[in-house]
Amino acid sequence: MPTVLLIRHGRSTANTSGVLAGRTPGIALDERGREQAEALARRLGGLKPAAVVSSPLQRCLETITPLAEACGLPVQIEDRLAECDYGEWTGRTIRSLMKERLWRTVQAHPSGAAFPGGESLTQMAARTVAAVREWDHRVGAEHGPGAVWALCSHGDPIKAVVAEALGLHLDLFQRIVVDPGSVTAIRWTELRPFLVKLNDTGGDIDAYRPVKGRRRRSSEAVVGGGAGPPGTH
Repeated sequence: MPTVLLIRHGRSTANTSGVLAGRTPGIALDERGREQAEALARRLGGLKPAAVVSSPLQRCLETITPLAEACGLPVQIEDRLAECDYGEWTGRTIRSLMKERLWRTVQAHPSGAAFPGGESLTQMAARTVAAVREWDHRVGAEHGPGAVWALCSHGDPIKAVVAEALGLHLDLFQRIVVDPGSVTAIRWTELRPFLVKLNDTGGDIDAYRPVKGRRRRSSEAVVGGGAGPPGTH
């Protein structure tokens, strides 16, 4: 089955200023974020991803474009990978939002959180998971089960995809950490998805390479944990 690399955009000017950017246009990467984008291109370019897909927001496009260029691929825009529509919360400081009654709901009961003038976290999770699963099926059909592909999105959407892959209720997704410039890898199989890596910000990339072996075994977990990916033993 294909392996998807879920890349969170690099650090942005909104991240460092403590503002909830949401879908605000024109939010760019800061200097550290640009360094993260270049580092991702160097690390992941050798995997030769079959497709590069991105949220339409500027900070994601700035993050994923160096990788796409390194691989000679176009960046394909997927609107469903956009940040959550935070509605009236957009553009406000995190410090001020922490005083809102809704903040506690977002923290403790995300599935019940709906942002005034925006969308609910449940809606965000549903459209993001649907987009990733559809693209994964498309890549597998076009490039085979051993393909690797990359997408660039935002913290909450990626956390929602991870929660779904792990069989977690959305109310538990705040336990997941996805840092700027990180890579999270998931491999769906006939029986279950495998979370290959979470919040990876550097190091070995062998775990992202195609899995060899009979297809009927691809859904089975190794009892005892196995020996790790090729190149680690």
